[in-house]
Amino acid sequence: MQDQPKYKPLRLSEAFSDGRSARPIPADTVATDELNATDTMHTGYIHGKWAETIPLPLTSALVERGRERFDIFCSPCHSRLGDGNGMVAQRGVKAPVSFHTDRVRRLPPGYIFDVITNGFGAMGDYGDQVPAEDRWAIIAYIRALELSRMGTLADVPPDKRAALEVNR
Repeated sequence: MQDQPKYKPLRLSEAFSDGRSARPIPADTVATDELNATDTMHTGYIHGKWAETIPLPLTSALVERGRERFDIFCSPCHSRLGDGNGMVAQRGVKAPVSFHTDRVRRLPPGYIFDVITNGFGAMGDYGDQVPAEDRWAIIAYIRALELSRMGTLADVPPDKRAALEVNR
């Protein structure tokens, strides 16, 4: 293989009229390995600050997708309840943060997006495994988990309240 004909980068070539072995990138080529996006959707930032809102329409489908992705990627450590008592923590690894603390509830969604993307402390990064839209869906589900812990009977619509009181 060492002696086979090949072109080394930036060496001259007689095969092409411009004399270069390295070919120029064709116009309108889109990279498939790295996204160079600097928008809120892909960074979690807006005008140099953490995004205070999720940049997707908040729908039940988004929250459901977030639940699915959360159960796959997050629940082994954070547990399905988000309390930080997942199977990994039960086996002796340092317990991750609970999503039900005031500190975490006050964190902007953009910050949480960055932590999912790049990792923090013992948490690894999931930027390559979880697409940006799914990371935002996970954040929507985390916010739903937080609200579920803080909800009261007064938050339930009157027509649904009777069914809950029967099951008490």
